[in-house]
Amino acid sequence: MDMLTTAAYGGQGWSPRTSSLRQEIGQVWGACGVLSEWSPLQAVLLHRPGRELDASADPNAVQMLAPLDIGRAQSQHDALASAYRQAGVTVQYVMQTPQVSLTPQVSDAALPSSGELPPPNSMFVADLMFMTPEGAILGRPASTIRAGEERLVARRLADLGIPILRSVRGTGTFEGADAMWIASAAVLLARGLRTNAEGAAQVASMLQEIGVEVIQVDLPAGTMHLMGQLRFADRNLAIGWPDRLSGRTIDALTDYGHTLVFLPDAAEAVHGMALNFVTLGPRHIVMPAGNPITQAFYEGLGITCHTVQMDELAKAAGGIGCLTGILQRAQA
Repeated sequence: MDMLTTAAYGGQGWSPRTSSLRQEIGQVWGACGVLSEWSPLQAVLLHRPGRELDASADPNAVQMLAPLDIGRAQSQHDALASAYRQAGVTVQYVMQTPQVSLTPQVSDAALPSSGELPPPNSMFVADLMFMTPEGAILGRPASTIRAGEERLVARRLADLGIPILRSVRGTGTFEGADAMWIASAAVLLARGLRTNAEGAAQVASMLQEIGVEVIQVDLPAGTMHLMGQLRFADRNLAIGWPDRLSGRTIDALTDYGHTLVFLPDAAEAVHGMALNFVTLGPRHIVMPAGNPITQAFYEGLGITCHTVQMDELAKAAGGIGCLTGILQRAQA
């Protein structure tokens, strides 16, 4: 037998792989992909908090604001997951937790197979990944207390069949809440406390490889993430925090045709995390309950608001957007 005529060596029966990775998403690879911040939400990744929140007894040591009641935190997290399901969104869990009720409970069901507790901030999944139309860019959190969270998310993405295009390496740091789709082929990428210049350069390089323009901007001192300063409620509607957006950010929003409006109440933004919402679809959001001034402002813009109580989880210094890793949005 002449081996060179066999399929294994490119002979008769050889079938070349001509499809792109993007074309293989949902077929060879698991369904995933994001091209905007406002198109219909289809799938999210969450981590239901558990006994790791015991560490919040010394909140400043774990980058939190106050001790958390674990049962109440779990109940609020379950309510957020329920709100997503009611909106037709598929909910995946980092630890593959079983179906949960809204009854407050403390469970070890979400522990890694080794039995070790995950790091205490692991519920803030948005920081650990950034989704593209071809798969995820894996974050590398900026603080020692969060080191290793990305390993758990990487394992779950692999289980779901989602490509990991790049893991930030070296001394680079990158948290996914510092990147946002401003258009279908353009991303705002913020440098600051959580994403350093090296990490931003690595993320920008990867995005440029897949044909995405990257607009790098800087965050002012005293801010955490771009997500905390800017959100998108629709294709042409951005909502910002006054005095916290750079001129370059505002110019980019204008260049891409966004109308920018500013939050009406600083107290609700600070204490109620009123800007920390997730867009379910054009002018449909899920936001923290207890922000009447901001909710009325949103509704005046034609936005339908679904509210979820978040006051216990907010003690950990994050809100609905921070808790939610976006796996898939409609790309039509």
